[in-house]
Amino acid sequence: MKRFATPRRSAAMLGLALLAVPTLTGCGTATSPPDDGGGGEASELGEFEGQVSLLAWPGYVEDGTNDPEVDWVSAFEEETGCTVSSKAYGTSDEAFSLMKTGDYDVVAASGDASLRLVAAGDVAPVNTDLIPNYEGIYDFLKMQSWNSADGEAYGVPHGYGANLLMYNTEVVTPAPTSWDVVFDGSSAYKGAVTAYDSPIYIADAAVYLMAHQPELGIENPYALDETQLAAAVELLKEQRQNVGEYWSDYLKSIQAFETGDTVVGTTWQVIRNAIGDGAPVEVVLPEEGATGWSDTWMIAAEAKNPNCAYAWLNYIASPEANAQATEYFGEAPSNEAACAFRSEGSCETFHAGDEEYAAQIWYWSTPIAECLDGRTDVECTDYSQWTTAWQEIKG
Repeated sequence: MKRFATPRRSAAMLGLALLAVPTLTGCGTATSPPDDGGGGEASELGEFEGQVSLLAWPGYVEDGTNDPEVDWVSAFEEETGCTVSSKAYGTSDEAFSLMKTGDYDVVAASGDASLRLVAAGDVAPVNTDLIPNYEGIYDFLKMQSWNSADGEAYGVPHGYGANLLMYNTEVVTPAPTSWDVVFDGSSAYKGAVTAYDSPIYIADAAVYLMAHQPELGIENPYALDETQLAAAVELLKEQRQNVGEYWSDYLKSIQAFETGDTVVGTTWQVIRNAIGDGAPVEVVLPEEGATGWSDTWMIAAEAKNPNCAYAWLNYIASPEANAQATEYFGEAPSNEAACAFRSEGSCETFHAGDEEYAAQIWYWSTPIAECLDGRTDVECTDYSQWTTAWQEIKG
């Protein structure tokens, strides 16, 4: 996934001055690193090391460098004494590779990378008892397939959102309610259809097939056996003939809809917001449901600064910091109390806390051989097979 911070600002964000880190500064007196409480997670915290290195999507770690008025890092540094260094990455594949270097204490991972990081042993389970603000996270985001394994939490949920259907209201009529306009009916908009440029987009086809070809037996769009993957690939090859552009840069997606070069395709709510109310475009969550993302802050298995890493996970999950970071980026917050610190109407726009809405989203999860839908009589296809298939689809 490649996402960028938006240029939008809100009075609520700019008015936040000091974001406290509750209880952590006095939590435990053990020396660094944290004690291993079994299963690889810490049992108590020690002295802060004075620094922490973060790897994250653009817009997730803002310290005023890009915009003096956008800064939620400085308050953390002042409160904890942990100086933040950070690197932004552009894709989940890049994040996975960078974590192999051992240079980062913490990573903000999307679901198409998180399980790969767990399987590779690059991240450690976290002791949520050492993260007081974890309690305020929406329950429907906790202990999910993309942020836990074997009954252990592997991080703290950050922000989430759906991959929506956007359409030009003057061209795509009547208003669509199904993904069929970009799949079986895409020939009507040949050359003006857009799709997200990533192997994980195969899951979008699988969501559509779950509803329209139930005989395939797809129960989870990230748990595809060879037959099911072949069906999704075939659907995407047919779609390929009508796609004008695959996008990963949201700015290019905005431009394509504004010029009319694109009239229908996958989008994010933040893209619709950035286009403005005057443009003839609307978004919808189709009747089949949709894929989406729920990002997770995770700690490196060999973190050099584990105490400051825990401090960051707690801080960024606080209502104030979570509000700032997720509104700036353009997604729903994960902390239930964050909406009190976001601009008016922001949480409603992103359906924050709406469990009925969230239940229609299949959050990105890394495809692995062990079927995520619970099947044990068949082996599912993994991410490497999806990557090969995606190259075949695009030609």
